[in-house]
Amino acid sequence: MPAESVPDEPLPEVPAPGKPLPDIVAPGLDVLFCGINPSLLSAQVGHHFARPGNRFWPAIHLAGFTPRLLRPEEGLELLRYGLGITNVVDRPTRTAAELSLEEMQTGAEALERLVARVQPRVLAVLGITAWRQGFARPKAVAGRQPERVGGAVTWVVPNPSGLNAHVQLPDLARIYRQLRPGGDGVRS
Repeated sequence: MPAESVPDEPLPEVPAPGKPLPDIVAPGLDVLFCGINPSLLSAQVGHHFARPGNRFWPAIHLAGFTPRLLRPEEGLELLRYGLGITNVVDRPTRTAAELSLEEMQTGAEALERLVARVQPRVLAVLGITAWRQGFARPKAVAGRQPERVGGAVTWVVPNPSGLNAHVQLPDLARIYRQLRPGGDGVRS
């Protein structure tokens, strides 16, 4: 999907029952970013990656996905740039460590169905732990994965949470840049 184009049929940003934070998805996205689960603040305010220390929004801007730094409340603008957001688990928590293995695996199954339905070019799972637990890949490493999820090229990239302090913003941007069309790490 070229930059600045708006998908023809964006899916409504309406929470499903028990889904406190709606997905931002549309058919044919370039990249579907998949967080682990919403923070309590994100669920409260209704916007993805809303915590002030979260580096998602600056990272995608510095990676060249957006022409300006978006704010969490501008999440639907991502669709203009062929981007979307979902989570492995819908339940908000203080930290992802509060999630059970069963929740992660059930969420991974739902994610696979979502990806098969909306068919993004790339699925970017934000966090190695989410990938290892949800998809039962205990020895997986970050980077492009050998298998596809729901038909999409699948990458595991660092989580942008401020709690993941060992990866700095410039490194996040450099890694995320590989997901862009024409990026050196993504081929169909």
